[in-house]
This record gives sequence, structure tokens and C-alpha cells, in this order.
Amino acid sequence: MRTEEEAVLMIDPRNLDTLLHPQFDAVAIKKAKPIGRGLAASPGAACGKIVFTAADAKEWKKAGEKVVLVRLETSPEDIEGMKAAEGILTVRGGMTSHAAVVARGMGECCVSGCQEIVMDEENKTFTLGGKAFKEGDWLSIDGSTGNIYDGVIPTVDASIVGEFGRIMMWADKFRKLKVRTNADTPRDAKKARELGAEGIGLCRTEHMFFSQSRIMSFRQMICSDTVEERRIALAKILPYQQDDFEQLFEALDGQPVTIRFLDPPLHEFVPHTEDEIALLAKSMHKPISRIKDIIDSLHEFNPMMGHRGCRLCVTYPEIAVMQTKAVIRAAINVQKKHKGWNVKPEIMIPLTGDLKEFKFVKDIVVHVANEEIQAAEIKLNYEVGTMIEVPRAALCAGEIAEEAEFFCFGTNDLTQMTFGFSRDDAGKFLGAYYDQKIFENDPFAKLDQVGVGKLMKMAVADGKATRPKIHCGICGEHGGDPTSVEFCHRIGLNYVSCSPYRVPIARLAAAQAALRK
Repeated sequence: MRTEEEAVLMIDPRNLDTLLHPQFDAVAIKKAKPIGRGLAASPGAACGKIVFTAADAKEWKKAGEKVVLVRLETSPEDIEGMKAAEGILTVRGGMTSHAAVVARGMGECCVSGCQEIVMDEENKTFTLGGKAFKEGDWLSIDGSTGNIYDGVIPTVDASIVGEFGRIMMWADKFRKLKVRTNADTPRDAKKARELGAEGIGLCRTEHMFFSQSRIMSFRQMICSDTVEERRIALAKILPYQQDDFEQLFEALDGQPVTIRFLDPPLHEFVPHTEDEIALLAKSMHKPISRIKDIIDSLHEFNPMMGHRGCRLCVTYPEIAVMQTKAVIRAAINVQKKHKGWNVKPEIMIPLTGDLKEFKFVKDIVVHVANEEIQAAEIKLNYEVGTMIEVPRAALCAGEIAEEAEFFCFGTNDLTQMTFGFSRDDAGKFLGAYYDQKIFENDPFAKLDQVGVGKLMKMAVADGKATRPKIHCGICGEHGGDPTSVEFCHRIGLNYVSCSPYRVPIARLAAAQAALRK
């Protein structure tokens, strides 16, 4: 007879993936030979007809077709098409590229960084394994292995059976780490709650701006020439943001929700086609040439280290004002509706690396939040913290903790900036590093405990020395990797946050970490 502790320790957390995602039919896959291989970016299996644009994915799905979206790389504006697809295949990108991160959040199969593909997006064709594929051809992909197959391979839906619930109950009994989820929609949040999430550790607000009802107003904000123009555009977005946050608070049943303010560079939101540019110019009563000039001015040689994160709020404080109003008003409404809940929003300022920088944005947040709470005549607690993803922030954590009420490690960017590797381009050379035994693992998939981990450990210790009750978590994709979860337990984090379908993996890994201590 095994004890509960022994049973928990016997299970490899990674094996839970097979219970949570569709898989290929066991007999059919044995007969199939892959025609190519990319990175196993998000587990599960998918089979569908090839489409090359997010718009086509949506249209084909409406027509009842199952599709696989094939792109050079995805961007936030592809989000609706990614949701419509059975799976996603990209030529570029690594384990923490946009396609990989978003697919994992949705529980959708993704193979990224298949550089064997010769893509011709304009003519909607690509070549792989000596064969030319066109729109409408059948393709099967395996996000658990990275394998790509020609034609149809039947899939079998996921089914949680057996002793899953009992094992999870035992895991929760032993673990010390809380497990939250990275979620931007009520659907993802509800799924994460079903799988045991204890709150949201990362809500990426930028994913909320791409629907047709919002993107025009957001583009108007970007292309404004004056503060007043910007405020008018942001006022149109405010009610949508507020409604989004209300739904998230509701979906989490009063559990904590960490909301990251706008992070990506603005060029990711601007129109690209002549028709879209002309429509934006008309809506703003500006010449098309002026809109094009603004779009051109947003170009950056290295946008991931450019005008993004907290730097946007330093340049355009109006953005922080709008997002604070949306968060606080949403929390007030939900708190009034559910008297027994303790709705406590955690507002996270991204990419800070300096105390003065953080305090500049925090002061805006606190001023607006307190005004909203006072006007509502209600008691509401909130916290303002920062996402530590710049090495300087980790090195100066003790100083930043004078103002920051929590730390959350964004290890996707922290890994990128510590190594000096682009997380979207590193796949081009990491294979050689594995072959030469320089690296054993992809540092974007399994946390580098020696370098990045040292920065984290230092930041936690220094932060707690300044603010003993500061709470610390991780919301990079490492939050769902078992060995990384164990490291987070060892250095004294309070929680890990991962994509919804990795929540059970994190729960089990956290229990094993506690039992092995």
C-alpha cells in the first residue's frame, strides 16, 4: 500500500498534458511519418485545412471547417484567428514567442519555429518536405512533439478520467506554493478555475484591444497629436476595459487578479493596409500622409527593448489614468454585487528598472484609484506592484520595494535580457548549442537557475529585507515547468502563475517540491 505522499511523488507532472489536450489516434499515428518538425510549443494534436491569415481562419470556422493557421509568425492582432483554429504552425519564433504563449493560454496545439518551411504568404502556399502546400490542403500537427504530418490524422478528445481528482486533492494538501493562472478572458479564467487556479497572476490587457469594436479607438489614441485627442480616444475604450475586468473578477469568485498595464510597443496595434490607414485617417479627420508619418515614426530597431511597458505610461500618463479607472470601477462594482467577497485588484506596472520610474507611474495610479474609491463611498483595498523582467530591476529590488507592494517575475523577458537572446530568434542557433553540449535545455522553456535564477533569488531576498510582507510570484511561462516550480518553492516565492492548462502540472510540481524539501 502506497502512502499519499508516495503516490504524489511517483507521478511525472508532465504526463498530465495527455489528460488535458486532444491527442492523435494511437493506431493512426504509428503509421504516419512526419514531413517536418518545429518546436513543441503547446501540447496536443490538431488536424485541419491550411489557412494563412487570421481573417480566413475566422471565416472558414464560421463555415464549419476545421483549420490549421500557418503563419511566418503571429502578433496580437491575430488573436481572433488563433482562437478559431484547431492548431497553429509558425515558421519563426521560440518557446515564448507570441504564438507559443497565446496557444498555451488557450490550451491550443502549436508548433513554432519550423524553419524548414519555405513560405509564400502572398500566394498562400508553402513548401515542406519536398511538397508544395496550398490553402485548403489538409495538415496535422503535434504540439507535444513538434512533428508535422501531411494529410488527415484523426484526433481523440481529451478526457480527465481515473484518479485525477484524488491526486490533485492530495497535491493541494502538501504544497506550499499557491498556483495562479495567466488569463486575459473570462473563458480562460473559468477553465483555469476548473483546473484549480487560485487567482490570476497575469492578465495581459493588450489582448483586449483587438476586437473590431475597440481597435479603431485604440489606433486613434496612438495617432493622436494632442493630449486631449488621446483622452477622447481612451474614453471610448474605458467602458470596454471596465467590462472586461468585471468579467474577470466574477470568473475568479473573488480570488486575487493581477492586471498588467499596457506592455507591447505601439507599432503592434497600427493598421498595415492602405484601406485600414485611409479609414483611420477619415475617422480622425487627418490626411492619410499624417497617419503614415505617425506609423513610420513608431518603427524601432529593437522594439522589445524600446518604447513599451512603463515607458508608455511615462510618455502618455493618460493610458495609466484610463486603465486605473477601469480596474478600480470594475472592482467596486463587483465588490458591491458580492458582499462576502474581498475583491482586491493587484495593478502591475511592467518593465520597470528604476525606483523613480516606478514611482512616477504608481503615483498616477494611487491618485486616480483613491479618487474613484472615495467617490464610490466604499472600502476597497488594492496593491500596486511591478513585473521584474529587466536585470536592473532584480539588482535594485531592495530599492524598488520601498514603493512596490509585490513583485512578479516575468521570466520570458528576464531570460531574454539576461542572456541577450531574442526569444523569437534564438531557435535559429540553439540547436547548435544542444549539439555541442553547451546547453542541455531551452532557457525559455526551463528556467536557467544559475544566472536568471540568481537574479530572482537576490531580488526576493532584497525585496523582503526592505518590505518583509512583500509577496512574490512568477508569471513567465516557466511557472508551468516542474523543475522551475521546484526552484520557485526553494527561493521562497508565494505563488507561480501559468497558462490555464498547465495549472494541474504546477499544482503537482509544487506538492512534490514541498515533499522533497
